[in-house]
Amino acid sequence: MSISPFLRSPVTDITGGMVSHQMLGRCQKQEIRYMDCLEAYGLERGKIKCANLFDDFHECQTRTKQFKRFMAMRRERDRQIAEGKLKGDERYVTPKVDSY
Repeated sequence: MSISPFLRSPVTDITGGMVSHQMLGRCQKQEIRYMDCLEAYGLERGKIKCANLFDDFHECQTRTKQFKRFMAMRRERDRQIAEGKLKGDERYVTPKVDSY
């Protein structure tokens, strides 16, 4: 993972902030926390000290845990359908509104 450019110049300083989640991105808070941590510790120590913040930011971007959770629920529902525990209209019932 490379955050800092190989060769720094005024052009890289100006265009460095063009690719970020700060403009209408859903991961704004996670990104700014990670960048603040990197700024506080520096790039090399920050990679170690800020690893948990990077993991949160990466999850926000990719949503891999959310997708794995969805697939696990789908497999469980398909297993219950195959065993005959869920029949007819009960197979694809949506959760109640306040079930979160």
